[in-house]
Amino acid sequence: MPLERLIKTNKPNFPFCIAWANENWTRTWDGLEQEVLLGQQHSDDDDRAVILDMMRYLRHPNYIRVREKPLLLVYRINLFPDIRRTTEIWREQCRREGIGEIYLAVVESFDSAHKAVAPAEVGFDASVEFPPHGVVAPILPPQLLNPDFEGLVHDYREVLLKYLQFSIPNYVRFRSVMPSWDNTPRRQSNSHILEHARPGAYQAWLEAVLDHTHEQNFGEERIVFINAWNEWGEGNHLEPDKRYGHQFLEATRNALDAGLLKRVGAPG
Repeated sequence: MPLERLIKTNKPNFPFCIAWANENWTRTWDGLEQEVLLGQQHSDDDDRAVILDMMRYLRHPNYIRVREKPLLLVYRINLFPDIRRTTEIWREQCRREGIGEIYLAVVESFDSAHKAVAPAEVGFDASVEFPPHGVVAPILPPQLLNPDFEGLVHDYREVLLKYLQFSIPNYVRFRSVMPSWDNTPRRQSNSHILEHARPGAYQAWLEAVLDHTHEQNFGEERIVFINAWNEWGEGNHLEPDKRYGHQFLEATRNALDAGLLKRVGAPG
C-alpha cells in the first residue's frame, strides 16, 4: 500500500528502492514463524513474474539508481534453488522491457552473514550489511524481571565495534547500522536484547560508517543503510518513542553534519 500510494501520488517525494523479503509469509510478528500463511515459491516463471511486477517501481523517477541502474536488494538468496539463474532471468527481462541494466545487491542476512560470498559469484553487483545478523556479544543480563527468560542479552557497543572491525572486501559493500534491538514483543521469553543501545553510541557508529563509505566507495555507491525506521516488533526503530523522543533522529543528523564538516575541512 505505501509503495502503491507513492508511485500514484508521488507523496512523500523522496528517493526509494526495494528490498525483497523473499521468504514465506508467516506469523513472525508474534513469534509463530512455523505457521505459514502464504508460501513463497521460486521458479523461472515466478522469477519473471516478480521482476515484471517490480518494474512499475523501477521506472519511477524517484527510484534510487546506481550508475543509472535501478538498485534492487534481495534479502535471502539461499532460499533460491539457483540464484544465478534468477539474476540472469531478471537482467534479461529488464533489458527486454526497456529498463536496461539493473544493480543487484545481496543482503548479508542469515547464512550470508556467516559465510561471505563475493556478490559477482552469485550474479550480484554488491552486498549490504544487515545488523545484527552475524555478530554477537553476549553479556549477563543486568536485571531480570521475567523469571522464564531464556533469551540472550548482548552489549550494543561491542556489537558495533565488531562490525567496524570487519575486513574490507575486494567488492562493493554497503555499510549498515541499527539504532537498537529488542525483539521481546515478538519472541517473549526467548528474545535477543541489545543493552546499552543509546543515541550516543549509535551516532558514533554511524559517523564511523559514513567515514568508511566516503573512503571506500565512490559516486552513487556511497550509500549507507539504517535498519530500521519502524521495526517495533524487534525494538529497532528510528521513529520517535517515549524513551528517547527524537534523539536517534537527531543523532542521525549530527552524524551527517559531522561527516560534512570533516570533508569540508580536510586538506586537499
